[in-house]
Amino acid sequence: MGGMSDRPAPLADPHLLFDPAAGLRDIVILGSTGSIGTQAIDLALRNPDRFKVTALSAAGGRVELLAEQARQLRVQTVAVAREDVVPALKEALSAQYGAEPLPEILAGPDAAAELAASECHTVLNGITGSIGLAPTLAALRAGRTLALANKESLIVGGPLVKALAKPGQIIPVDSEHAALFQALAAGTRADVRKLVVTASGGPFRGRTRAELAKVTVADALAHPTWAMGPVITVNSATLVNKGLEVIEAHLLYDIPFDRIEVVVHPQSYVHSMVEFTDGSTLAQATPPDMGGPIAIGLGWPQRVPDAAPAFDWTKASTWEFFPLDTEAFPSVGLARHVGTLGGTAPAVFNAANEECVEAFLAGRLPFTAIMDTVSAVVDEHGTPESGTSLTVQDVLEAEAWARARAREMAARAAAEARA
Repeated sequence: MGGMSDRPAPLADPHLLFDPAAGLRDIVILGSTGSIGTQAIDLALRNPDRFKVTALSAAGGRVELLAEQARQLRVQTVAVAREDVVPALKEALSAQYGAEPLPEILAGPDAAAELAASECHTVLNGITGSIGLAPTLAALRAGRTLALANKESLIVGGPLVKALAKPGQIIPVDSEHAALFQALAAGTRADVRKLVVTASGGPFRGRTRAELAKVTVADALAHPTWAMGPVITVNSATLVNKGLEVIEAHLLYDIPFDRIEVVVHPQSYVHSMVEFTDGSTLAQATPPDMGGPIAIGLGWPQRVPDAAPAFDWTKASTWEFFPLDTEAFPSVGLARHVGTLGGTAPAVFNAANEECVEAFLAGRLPFTAIMDTVSAVVDEHGTPESGTSLTVQDVLEAEAWARARAREMAARAAAEARA
C-alpha cells in the first residue's frame, strides 16, 4: 500500500473535481434513444433548474423518438450516425416542430464526436460499443466533463483515455462504478485495500457449465433484475460484463487487478463495495435503477433529489452474496488476463465477444461457445506490444482482425455443434 498517495491521480476520483460549478449545466447526450439516454432525458426534464440539454446524438434507428426528444428539450443540434436516415429525421422533426425552426442536423460516423467537442459543461456518453471511443476522446480533448456510460471506449482505448483525461474529468455512470466512486469518497487512496464489484449472476446463476450447453436465446435474455438491450443482457448472462467492469475499475481507480474482486449478489441492491485497510467495508445500495448513477454522472458533487427510488425499510428483505463460479463463467478470469496484457488485447476481447454474441442471438452459436471462441481469438492474438504507444488505428485494426477471426471460428464451432 505504501506510496499510493504519491502516484498520479486516477481517472475517476471523487475528491478531485474537474469543474465543481453548481447551477444550470449544459449537457450533451450521446446515445439519446438508448436506455441510458432516455433515462438521462427524463432526469433532465424533471430538473430544468439543474440541467439544460443542448444537443442529442443517436445511431439513427429511431428517428421519431429522436425528433420527439429534440422538441421536448428544445436542443440546438441533433446528430445521427447514419446519413441515409437524414430525410426521415427531417420529416420527423418537421412533424414535431411545425412552423418553428428545426435544430441543426449533423450526420455521419463522426457526428457524435463532433457533438462531444461542442460547447457544453458535461458530455454523457451513453453509446453502446467501441464506436464510443472517438466521442470519448473528443470530449476529453475539448475539456468537457465526461459522464461515462460507454465502458467499451475505456476498455479498448484505456491508454489513449488515460493520456488525455485530467484529474476528476471522468465521472463513471455504470451502476457498479458509480457505486465505487461514491464509496471511495469515504477514504483516501492509501486507505483502500480492495474493490468488490457485485454481479447479479444473470439468469444462469447456479448452473454448471454442462447445464449451460443447451440454454436458448430466450433463456439468456430473461434477466432477473435489469431491463437492458440484448447484447448487454447476453453479456450479463456470460458475465462478460463483469469482466469488462473489472478492467474498467482498474483503469478508472488505478487499483491492481489482484485487488479487484467479483461477488455474486442476486438481488442487485448493493452495486459495489470498497474494503478499507482498517477492515471496514462501505457498500453503496439502492433498488435496481439507473437513475441514481446517471444523476451522479451529471450532477456530481451535488446530488439530485429523488433521482432514483429508495428502499422501504419497513419491509423485510434478504440480501445474499455468493462467490463467483469461475468454471461455469470463465469470462472474468479471461478479462483479467487481457487487462494485464494491455495494448490491443482488451480490444480483441471486446470485439470478438460482440461478434460471438451476435452469432448466438442469431441462433448460429451455442451459448458456451461464446467464451470458448473469444478465448481462442485472444490466445491467437497473443501478447500485444506495449500499450504506451497505442493509437486509435491500432485499436481499429485489432478490432477488425478480431471480428473477422471470431466470425470464422464461430462458423466452425456452429458447424461442429450441428454435426
